[in-house]
Amino acid sequence: MRNKPCEWDMGECHTDLLPLLGELGRIPSEGSDLAGILRVLLELMQRHLKMARGMVTLRDPESGRIFVQQGCGLSEEEEASGYLALGEDIVAQAVDSGRTVVLPGEAGNQSLLCVPIRRDRKVLGTIVAERHYANRRMLELDAEILAILAALTAQAVELHLQEHVRKVALEDENHRLHSALQSRFKPSSIIGSSRPLQEVHRLIEKVARSRATVLILGESGVGKELVASAIHYNGSNAEGPFVKFNCAALPESVIESELFGHEYGAFTGAATPRRGRFEAADGGTIFLDEVGELSLAMQAKLLRVLQEKSFERVGGNVTHQVDLRILAATSRDLRAMVEQSRFRGDLYYRLNVFPISVPPLRERDSDIAILAEHFVARLSSRMGIPAKRISTPAMGMLMCYHWPGNVRELENVIERAVILCEDAVIEPHHLPPSLQTPAVSESPSAGGILDVRLGQAECELIAEALKRHKGNMTESAAHLGLTRRVLGLRMARHNLNHKEFR
Repeated sequence: MRNKPCEWDMGECHTDLLPLLGELGRIPSEGSDLAGILRVLLELMQRHLKMARGMVTLRDPESGRIFVQQGCGLSEEEEASGYLALGEDIVAQAVDSGRTVVLPGEAGNQSLLCVPIRRDRKVLGTIVAERHYANRRMLELDAEILAILAALTAQAVELHLQEHVRKVALEDENHRLHSALQSRFKPSSIIGSSRPLQEVHRLIEKVARSRATVLILGESGVGKELVASAIHYNGSNAEGPFVKFNCAALPESVIESELFGHEYGAFTGAATPRRGRFEAADGGTIFLDEVGELSLAMQAKLLRVLQEKSFERVGGNVTHQVDLRILAATSRDLRAMVEQSRFRGDLYYRLNVFPISVPPLRERDSDIAILAEHFVARLSSRMGIPAKRISTPAMGMLMCYHWPGNVRELENVIERAVILCEDAVIEPHHLPPSLQTPAVSESPSAGGILDVRLGQAECELIAEALKRHKGNMTESAAHLGLTRRVLGLRMARHNLNHKEFR
């Protein structure tokens, strides 16, 4: 029996459909690699369907923007920009309707086909093809073939878009968090305007530009960790990790494993290998708080990391190299510890490249009011408690206290007061008993409870007058019925400074 000749115009017919159908199996075999799948798809379109130009467009599920994912026969401008210049109108029509759009060419012009890529009634993108057709029947047949190709690629396209959206969301969230951290830990965000703190701000801005090791000195609670955070997030390695480790928080037996990691079987319970803090901080910064608490053996291991930026895990013999910045802090007098042979001198000098001393709160009493108001605003907002301000007598008590626990103690005192506050104003009775007695009463010459109460009342009245007259000594003295000289003597007794009330 003789085959019936093709009756379509110009003798064109798809005699190579069987080879095409045989090669369609290559598309799913590419797995979830969308680039490989689309490369095969466009190759089939060119070789078997004789497409002059073709492309696959995707629709961003978040923004709805349509972009060219991959194409063939596109201009250099279209390839470089991913901008949809070919068949933009019919692509939008196919995406909106979810149906194939056919645009026949006229007077020998190229025809356009646009087939939606759909998955569970969602339009994920389109396959667009351009070629010259001799008759309408061939155009419709190719549209059906493209629909098959679209169905075969739909799952991979969906997986790609989901991963793309998740990746973009994670990158946006990471950028947002990093920007928030940079804003939060700017040197200027360390609350206070006193001269000693301004010097700390200046040193942070200087050293943040370098990769120098910094030793942060200061009493417990002054904010050494905030200084370390400001140095990291404003430095050249701000994009890297910031790992914190308190050397006094763990027993000696586990500190080495925590810092350097361990290998499988290094000790009882080491069921799997584990990275230490130094490896976790690679490419960023490690902050070693209370470094003065390390044993002499651990100090020797830390010295090697400072010198060579290398170490071995516990139970291992593979040397690990790290690129990181080391910040250390201590509330101890390391120089005295070196003299007493309790701290290695060589490690001290390695750490003490750029020391920053954070002053205690009692040496920057002009910051007390600023910090207290900051903590009130932050804590009341966090707790949903309408504590709006601190009364003048309560502020006077805060100003008269000597704050042995520094900023941390002040924050705890304000948190307690915000919880107890009922009428949006923090009063003296909201403050803890330790503040009910002014600091002057702690001297050996202090009198009984009457003297304590009178001294406290005097401090509050002076603070109230200074606040009312914005630190003007002459007006405050007249208000209290005192001479300026007597007022100055009594302010010195209560450690009050008129500049703090301006």
